[in-house]
Amino acid sequence: MRKRQAAQAESLRREWIDEAIARIAADSLRSADTHLWKLPLPALAGIDIYLKDESTHPTGSLKHRLARSLFLYGLCNGLIREGSAVVEASSGSTAVSEAYFARMIGVPFYAVMPRTTSKEKIAAIEHQGGNCHFIDDGRRLYAEAAELAERLGGHYIDQFTFAERATDWRGNNNIAESIFEQMRAEAHPVPAWIVMSAGTGGTSATIGRFIRYKRHATRLSVVDVEFSAFFDGYAKGDSTCSCERSTRIEGIGRPRVEPSFVPGVIDHMARVPDAVSLAAMRVLSRLLGRRVGGSTGTNFAGVCLKAAQMRERGEKGSIVSLICDSGERYANTYHNDDWRAANDLNTSEYEQRFERFLAGGPFSFEFEEASNPH
Repeated sequence: MRKRQAAQAESLRREWIDEAIARIAADSLRSADTHLWKLPLPALAGIDIYLKDESTHPTGSLKHRLARSLFLYGLCNGLIREGSAVVEASSGSTAVSEAYFARMIGVPFYAVMPRTTSKEKIAAIEHQGGNCHFIDDGRRLYAEAAELAERLGGHYIDQFTFAERATDWRGNNNIAESIFEQMRAEAHPVPAWIVMSAGTGGTSATIGRFIRYKRHATRLSVVDVEFSAFFDGYAKGDSTCSCERSTRIEGIGRPRVEPSFVPGVIDHMARVPDAVSLAAMRVLSRLLGRRVGGSTGTNFAGVCLKAAQMRERGEKGSIVSLICDSGERYANTYHNDDWRAANDLNTSEYEQRFERFLAGGPFSFEFEEASNPH
């Protein structure tokens, strides 16, 4: 009797997992691939710049891909079960996307976040059916997420550890494969550089591994922000590097070198000051005719750096980066003049420098840089 009951329970468990995976697969089929835009920059003749627009995902950001991969990883490894809670340490786009997938398969979702998290972010997570679990000490973010999952008998999905292993970096329409497929008919189909900022490190790990697996000549540049441990960890070869202050560019930069950050697949890193990131964000928003977010500004600053270096060496080729999310999420912060002034982020002079560069002038920025010390 007990064996029969156990067999029935196992059959029901597998049926639920099969159904959950089928729902996520169906959602993926309903979602077309994101666009790859070519920027019209005649002053950079011979250097073509492309941006893959991840803001068009159903949850509005690059993190939609990560959330889908994390849920499939959890389901296929028997970590996410029918009725059990899924917990994440996030107050941003990852939590929004994970709440979306949790609701899709019918499990409760909890985002652990500082009590100071903005009302807009809380509303976005709750709109997707998620629950917000607040803490007073942000330093306990990871520990509280793990403890909450244990108390609930659920699964701590842990983007910062599993981002680099949840995605199939060899292919299966990951973001790297998509970029190279979309570039096939371009003048320079194999990019000279792909430029990517780091949040978990998972996307840069996927891109870097795919480049090596396919033996492309493309090099990967990762741009970091002002208050983040990634650049120092890479430059010093020290995964214990940390930063006491929190990043001001949402979605990227971390106070520690996250487990998903894989320095060995990165060819170059640069650290971009926050005011420069926001200046690049504003210049690119005007160029596109719509707002982009701060992390996209960091990406674009890195793109301009590599374009300037290629131009100086007389090189031709293509550079690809990402639009991580829509700037409408930051209408009251990054795109608000009063907010930038209150946070001592004056962008005017930097915006003029970017405009001059894009019109054919000099690249008048000096970023901290490090190249493949590993």
